[in-house]
Amino acid sequence: MQRKVALVTGGAKRVGAAIVRQLHGAGFNVMLHYRSSAAEARALAAELNLQRPGSAAITQADLLNCAGLPVLVQQTVQHFGQLDALINNASSFFPTPVGEITEEAWLDLMGSNLKAPLFLAQAAAHELRKTHDVIVSIADIHADRPMKSHVIYSIAKAGVVAMTKSLARELAPEIRVNAVAPGANIWPDGESVFDAVARQRIVSTIPLKRIGEPEDIARTILFLVQDAPYITGQIIGVDGGRSTYL
Repeated sequence: MQRKVALVTGGAKRVGAAIVRQLHGAGFNVMLHYRSSAAEARALAAELNLQRPGSAAITQADLLNCAGLPVLVQQTVQHFGQLDALINNASSFFPTPVGEITEEAWLDLMGSNLKAPLFLAQAAAHELRKTHDVIVSIADIHADRPMKSHVIYSIAKAGVVAMTKSLARELAPEIRVNAVAPGANIWPDGESVFDAVARQRIVSTIPLKRIGEPEDIARTILFLVQDAPYITGQIIGVDGGRSTYL
């Protein structure tokens, strides 16, 4: 039986690595994209290939370079023979308070969070139509309720919501398009606004009284990819109930 194939952007570490492991554990072959985390990408691919030889491969690209996005799809199909799932996980995240917003920050945050997922979805559409399969992107609960001092990031994730609903209509009936909207998950690397006090304040607003785990997002993505043939155009909150308080 031909195994299904998933392309996961930003799949070398953190949430991306959890998504890769979850899909691989469900029997998918995976193309693991990375930008600068070469060592982590190689280590994860080696780990997965020990479990099932030839089941994982890696590819490097700067997603801000739109001309290179079709190459990711081409490399996946050339290596595995098909593409069944595109997971738009890669993301930049940093504060941009009013008065400190720059064009450079705009290009980075909008590029990684919105522009790249859209153009990658467009590049993958031809192959995904062949398999009648799925695109899943990462939105955020702050798409609806903007995060203080994170203006561009919040705008970009709101765009992901609109993109998901629009592509679901444009690409139906052959391709399903959904998104997952996490709340607090693993804390961002080097993000000073989330000090101990801020983290405790956030946890206090979560009905389940804890932040999520990367596996919570990964399991939801697996559900949308594998077990939800009649779900499209939806944004699934994975936030421990926090969006009910915001």
